[in-house]
Amino acid sequence: MKLVWSPETAAKAFTDTVKSCELFEGSSAAELISAMAAGWNAKLIVETWSHGVTTTSIGLSVASIHTSGRHVCIAPDEDSKSTYTAAMEKAGLSPEVIVGEPEEAIKGMIIDFLVVDCLKSNSGRIIKAAKFGHRGAVVVCMNAAADLQWRSLFDDGSRRIVRSVFLPVGKGLDIAHVGAGEFGSGSDKIKKSRWIRRFDKQSGEEFVIRK
Repeated sequence: MKLVWSPETAAKAFTDTVKSCELFEGSSAAELISAMAAGWNAKLIVETWSHGVTTTSIGLSVASIHTSGRHVCIAPDEDSKSTYTAAMEKAGLSPEVIVGEPEEAIKGMIIDFLVVDCLKSNSGRIIKAAKFGHRGAVVVCMNAAADLQWRSLFDDGSRRIVRSVFLPVGKGLDIAHVGAGEFGSGSDKIKKSRWIRRFDKQSGEEFVIRK
């Protein structure tokens, strides 16, 4: 399986995010990220957060509604969680909030859509610790410079980058599509397929099976 794009769902999430963000200062980045998460039908959306409510969080929650998925925000402490929760409730949204270090909090999660802040020193470690599903995943780095080295974040050979792009939206977005397959965190191995030939003695036909 792999991620399949739905333009209809993306458009609905984009529009709803625009409406939801009217309470706050508008952000083109929020609408774009929301549309991507919804369009790729992300079932588990994870973001890291440290201060002030962001329109991006609103967009991710809107996207999760359209995909019938789960939106998880990882906050560094209880005070941040309270501030975040109160602000999101003001927008009529209530995502799941986990308190702790992101690298630890994401253990056991199979993530479809991950959003991190490149201004934080642990952003690279979070990406390396993340585990993605068989459909592949999308990773978004906010506040990104144009020279983010994606390959260095996937140098263990267990995952591959299909494509990446830098967009001068907001304060900079660097987006990567992680390929579908048997990919996991560092210790996991890639499961390689192989072709097996079989002959039917009665009919003389040859069958080729991928295993």
